Amino acid sequence: QVQLVDAGGGLVQAGGSLRLSCAASGRTLTGYIMGWFRQAPGKVRELVAAISKNGGNTYYTDSVKGRFTISRDGAKNTVYLQMNSLKPEDTAVYYCAAGRTYYSDYYTSTRRNEYDYWGQGTQVTVSS
Repeated sequence: QVQLVDAGGGLVQAGGSLRLSCAASGRTLTGYIMGWFRQAPGKVRELVAAISKNGGNTYYTDSVKGRFTISRDGAKNTVYLQMNSLKPEDTAVYYCAAGRTYYSDYYTSTRRNEYDYWGQGTQVTVSS
């Protein structure tokens, strides 16, 4: 079992920055692809960014490209999402997720059903 704890959300003005963290316990994240999802009120949960097991491959949804950066620190068993130039439309609850995979170390996934473990979520609110 992997337990994930999301943190780092808050209220920020448009144009500001936040860094989310996802700390894992129970097992090392080696062997897991990681993703950050978000869900705004009345909307479906969407994948924002994903990173491969070795950190060498990343995916970003179009709306955050150039503004968000996903990274992972194996020594700390933690994944981060650096969010810059935030916009009001980025307001949502953000969830990290982990998926066990035996594919290539560079494999990432945009499919929600490939993620087995989820954090509790952290609220990000961007004011205009």
